[in-house]
Amino acid sequence: MAIEHVIDSLKQLQQLHQNLLAISKDKTDVLKKGDIDGLQALLKQERKYVKAINQVEQARIDATKDWAKAQGLDPEEATATDMLKHMQDTETKNTLEELTTALANHLLELKQQEALNQQLTQQSLQFVQLSLDMISPTIENFNYGKQQQTNKRSVFDSKA
Repeated sequence: MAIEHVIDSLKQLQQLHQNLLAISKDKTDVLKKGDIDGLQALLKQERKYVKAINQVEQARIDATKDWAKAQGLDPEEATATDMLKHMQDTETKNTLEELTTALANHLLELKQQEALNQQLTQQSLQFVQLSLDMISPTIENFNYGKQQQTNKRSVFDSKA
């Protein structure tokens, strides 16, 4: 029964990560446009999905530990690879393998998309910093009055 919980959790994780990937792609478009309000809305949605992913992931870990205990394996060391090695039912084994592979692919694509978003954010921050540097006055503009002249002598003042 624990294997069904693992499979259900993997299906939920896959769906949640697909939705998170869609949000990440939307975030890329919003970053390109410079829409701060849109970005804040997407970040709020993203936090909800991350919270849900953490809950489903914990359920998957618990189900994996239950399966490992039932198989007489160390529950702290049980992984999807261990599950695949010890499974007898080929249909369930194939389903588990497909789900873990699909989830890994979604995670890789999400990681790449977030790396792109990070680069866009970094470039935006650099542009803002450059703009601020261009409009902010320099320290020389804060000095009022004449600048002091130090040891400026004319050629005519020197001894021949």
